[in-house]
Amino acid sequence: LAVGWGSRMDAAWAPSPGGCELVQSIMDCTGRWLSSIPGNLRGDTEELFLDDNTIQVLGNASLLLYPQLWHLSLTRNRLELIEPGAFLSSQGLEVLSLTDNLLFTNYSLTAAALSALPALRMLDLSGNQLREDMVSVLVSNLSSLESLSVARNIIMRLDSYIFTNLTELLELNLEKNYIFEIDNAFEGLQRLQKLNLAYNYLPCVVGFDLTQLRVLNLSNNVIEWFLTMEIDDLFELEVLDLSHNHLLFFPVLPRQSKLHSLLLQDNRMSFYQRLPNGTSLANVTMQFLIIDGNSTNITTVRLWDELCHSNLSSLRLLDMSQNEVWGLPDDFLAQMPSLTHLKLNQNCLEAFHLPEEDPLARLTELDLSQNQLVELGVKVGSGDILPSLQLCNLSTNRLQALPPGIFTHTRKITTLDLSYNRVDLCPQPGVAESLSCVDIRGVETLRHLSLAGCGLQGMGGRPFQGTSLMHLDLSDNRQLLSGDLAWLQDLVLTLQVLSLRNTSLSSTMDFSALSSLVRLDLSGNCLAAFPAWLGALRLRSLDLRDNCLPALPRDLPQQAPLGGSLRELYLTQNPYNCCTLGWWDALQQAQGLHVPDGQEVTCRHGPRVLSPGALPQPVLQSCQWQTANLELLYLVLALPTCLTLLVAFVVVFLMLKEKLLKMVKNRCGVSSPY
Repeated sequence: LAVGWGSRMDAAWAPSPGGCELVQSIMDCTGRWLSSIPGNLRGDTEELFLDDNTIQVLGNASLLLYPQLWHLSLTRNRLELIEPGAFLSSQGLEVLSLTDNLLFTNYSLTAAALSALPALRMLDLSGNQLREDMVSVLVSNLSSLESLSVARNIIMRLDSYIFTNLTELLELNLEKNYIFEIDNAFEGLQRLQKLNLAYNYLPCVVGFDLTQLRVLNLSNNVIEWFLTMEIDDLFELEVLDLSHNHLLFFPVLPRQSKLHSLLLQDNRMSFYQRLPNGTSLANVTMQFLIIDGNSTNITTVRLWDELCHSNLSSLRLLDMSQNEVWGLPDDFLAQMPSLTHLKLNQNCLEAFHLPEEDPLARLTELDLSQNQLVELGVKVGSGDILPSLQLCNLSTNRLQALPPGIFTHTRKITTLDLSYNRVDLCPQPGVAESLSCVDIRGVETLRHLSLAGCGLQGMGGRPFQGTSLMHLDLSDNRQLLSGDLAWLQDLVLTLQVLSLRNTSLSSTMDFSALSSLVRLDLSGNCLAAFPAWLGALRLRSLDLRDNCLPALPRDLPQQAPLGGSLRELYLTQNPYNCCTLGWWDALQQAQGLHVPDGQEVTCRHGPRVLSPGALPQPVLQSCQWQTANLELLYLVLALPTCLTLLVAFVVVFLMLKEKLLKMVKNRCGVSSPY
């Protein structure tokens, strides 16, 4: 099999003269420092890549030897000129990339060359320092074009003449120019489906009437208003990106469209039906004065009912994150029965109420994080609440309680983030209605739960009963572990990822019962010793950063079962002792164990902070003395003491010698008869 595969590859790939590579009929001459197109390539070449070379001129005879060419790329050269007859032998050329060159220098001659390409479908002129008048000349005779990119040029204004003859154009990329005004530039593009105007300087869009467009990208401009023409025609628009602008109001959208994705992230948008101070603007309207030449039009919009003429029944994704929304208009969400993803994070919401009838039955993702929520309004009854919801992010709000049983009615929820709210889990069965706590018991589909920074204290009961959690984040709850750990008993068989960062964890606490753990975060605690119970777990990832560990067990890679399963170990921000680095050497030699932050690990020797892999010689010598053979050290310490005692004994013996002999003689000396 290997021989056969190798034979086929040898046939498909072969080096060619000039250092280019040939794969079937594709010739790759990228980065060969070529100043001209090689003349010794295969004549049947269909695709030719000459990117990253130094070609300045494409002459009349440059492509004569390659009549079958349909794809040519000259990206990132120094191309200044394409001579008028350069493509006369390449009438079948369909794709041409001239990105990042210097075509502005001789654009009129280059335009003459391009006009000889009757089959050209895709043209990329990005990054050529082209003005709008230059672009108009370059594309004036390219009626066959279906895709055109003039991104990263210096276009400032689009007038009606610039794309006049591009009647077949489907995609147009104008991003990263300096466009601040558009005057009927797209009227003749009846087949245009994708338009990219991102990263320009457009201040507003009024009278939008491109009914044939499917995708419109206006992100990263300075747009304050988006107003669609008040017509009843069906707009084909499916994706509208207005993110990263200066929108003040919700855009006035088509009355009829196929819009399924609306991106409004990072604007200044708000609604004005009710103001934070309790006042109402129910009868206030906004008038837009539109001056077009000698004609003047006035469009009136009710501030609180911006959606009154828009049909959003097909909308599936709505991203309004990073705005100034503090409340939603009445029936705002009721107009979006197909909504699956709703992002309202990083706003000023104080309350969020779900529609009472058919409350977003298809919604799978709800993100309300980083608001000021104190209330989540849901009418809990016998029916399902958000029956399709899978991900719910309520983190970083001011919630202290949630409607009782809210998550027991969601049949598909897998991920719930309640971090950085002042909520608690219901500790005992049957008391959820009387306590301000969150009840997740019996939510069988829940797999990911974050309770970081919730101020949890001494958990009790069985808050996870009936769940099959796999990921649990309990970080930043410094009083969480003040009691026993019996409340984790229902997660023994399922929990795989646990974060106990900054929870005042001590080495004596034992989590070895969680036998299914594969990832454990113990960072940000005050561990002064490596917890012995870790050796009983089959972890793949362990985080010990930001503790008080002077050393790790030298036999850590050999400990069973931990040593055999561990693949990732984080160790920085610990006061390791530079003289007890045997464990570090053992880790470096361990097979399959990776220390991602190993380059940042340091140790201490007195006041000095050093890298364990490059200890200076004086430090090594000092450590050798400090870690010398303890038996020899004890012997050296004990020898003077022994000698002192021996000398004292001898002196005492000599001083008392005569008295001792007389005493012995008196007591033991008896005459012996002959």
